[in-house]
Amino acid sequence: MRAALFRYRAHVLPYVLVCFALAFAVACPLTALLVRLGHRAGALDSAGAAGHAKQLRKVPNIGGIAIFWGVVGPIVVVLGLLTLAPEFVFRIAPPAEQFAGRLHDALPTFAAIVVGAFVLHVLGLVDDRRAIGPWLKLLVQLTVAAVVATFFDVRLLSVLAKWYVWGGAASVVITVVWIVTVTNAMNFIDNMDGLSGGLGMIAALVLMTATLVNGQWFIAASFALVAGSLGGFLVFNRPPAKIFMGDGGSLVIGFLLATLVARTTFVDTADASFALGTAWYGVFMPVAALAIPLYDIVVVSAIRIANGKSPFVGGEEHFSHRLVRLGLSRPQAVGVLCMLGAVTGISGIVLGSLQPWQAILVGMQTVFVLVVVAVLERAVHAPANARRDGGDTRRG
Repeated sequence: MRAALFRYRAHVLPYVLVCFALAFAVACPLTALLVRLGHRAGALDSAGAAGHAKQLRKVPNIGGIAIFWGVVGPIVVVLGLLTLAPEFVFRIAPPAEQFAGRLHDALPTFAAIVVGAFVLHVLGLVDDRRAIGPWLKLLVQLTVAAVVATFFDVRLLSVLAKWYVWGGAASVVITVVWIVTVTNAMNFIDNMDGLSGGLGMIAALVLMTATLVNGQWFIAASFALVAGSLGGFLVFNRPPAKIFMGDGGSLVIGFLLATLVARTTFVDTADASFALGTAWYGVFMPVAALAIPLYDIVVVSAIRIANGKSPFVGGEEHFSHRLVRLGLSRPQAVGVLCMLGAVTGISGIVLGSLQPWQAILVGMQTVFVLVVVAVLERAVHAPANARRDGGDTRRG
C-alpha cells in the first residue's frame, strides 16, 4: 500500500510542478506589463481609508491582477476542459482519470471558489483606487465566505455534522470565521515589499507538500498555482518593489489559501494508512503554516483596539515595523518573518502523524517562535517608555 502510494506521488509530482511553472509563466510577464501600465495610467500607491497612516510611494499597486490571473486563469481553463472535453484532460494528465468522478463532483465547488476570489479581487481593485469603508469590505467578505461555506463543499471540521445535531451549523460558522480571518491576515501583513507575497508563497508551498503527500493532487496543483503566481509577482515585488499587489492581490491570496485549506483533509482518525496521520491534532497543521500572519492580525488588532482605534485602520503596529525600529533594514525584517513562517509551516506538515509527545514538541516549537516574536515586539516599547519617563529606566 505504501509503495503504491509512493509511486503515485512520484507520478503526480511532475504535473504539480508544471502547475507551479505555468502560474509563474503567467504572473511574471503580466506583472512586468502592469508595472509599465500602472505608471502610464497613474494607478499608483494610494492613501487608503481615512486615518490610514502610510507613506505613499510612486509605485503601481495593481499587481494583484497578475496574481489573480496566474492562479485563476489556469483553473478556469481546466474547469472548462473538464466540463467540455474531459478526455483531453485525461490524455495530458493520466493520473486524473482515476479521480474522474470526484473531479466532476468538485466542479461546482471550485467554480464557486473562483467566483468568490473574483468578487474579492474586484473589491480590492476598487478599494485601491477609491477607498471603501472597512465595514463594507468586511460585509462583502462575510457574504462571500458564508455562500461558499453554506452552499458548497467548503467546510472545516465537517465531521461535526455527524457527531452533533448542530454540528453542521457550527462547521459553517467556523469556516466563515477562518476564511475572513485568513483573508484579512494576508491583507494586514501586506505592509512591506515582498512580505505578504513571501509568506503567502511559503504557506502555499507547505500546504502543497502536505496535500501531495496526502494524495489530494488537484488541491496540491491549486496550491502550486498560488505559489507559482506569487513567485512570478515577487520578481518585481522584492525590495525595492517595482509594483505592489494592493488589496486586489492580498484579499485574493488570503481567500484562496483559506478555502483550499477548507477543502483539504489533514487527518483521518479512521484510516490507519492515511498519509498525514490519524491524530486529531493534525487539524492544526494549516494554523502552523499561517502562524505568522495569524499572529500579526491578532496582535495588531488588539493593539489598535486598546488604543481606541479601529482594527481595520492601517498603521505601523505590525511586527515587521517593530523589527525595523529595532535596527533591521526592511529587507532583513521581511527575510526574518519569511524564515519564521517556514519554520512553523514545515514543522506542521507531519503534525497528525506524530505521537502525542512529539506533537507537543512541535507545538512548543511554534509557540516558542511566537514568544520570540513577542519578546522582540516588547523590546520596542522599552525605549519608547524610557523616553516618556525622561530617559530614566530605573525602578523603585
